[in-house]
Amino acid sequence: MLAFPAAVRIFVAVQPVDMRKQFNGLWSAVAEQLAEDPKSGAVFCFINRERTRLKLLYWDGTGVWVLAKRLEKGRFSWPTPSEARAKLALAPEALALLVGGVELKHGSLKPWYER
Repeated sequence: MLAFPAAVRIFVAVQPVDMRKQFNGLWSAVAEQLAEDPKSGAVFCFINRERTRLKLLYWDGTGVWVLAKRLEKGRFSWPTPSEARAKLALAPEALALLVGGVELKHGSLKPWYER
């Protein structure tokens, strides 16, 4: 289970990124594409084009964390990209639902997640 305190800001990049990017590449994407400071203490979420891989970038004050998740079945529910916005702010609870396989629009589990 992935959980963050309520005070942590979470930003979701709506445009897919190349999942070969690691620490420096994601750091650069936060600064250039999202126009945010990577050292702000926020969590930054990135997805691949197929919506099967997710990476999180987080600065904890002493170093950078990169967390990754790869789905074996299905796809992540993800905001639709638009030219008007590069990022979307989420509550920590919404990120936990998103990572856990819950369709945020309808508030239900996606079929591939059902047990």
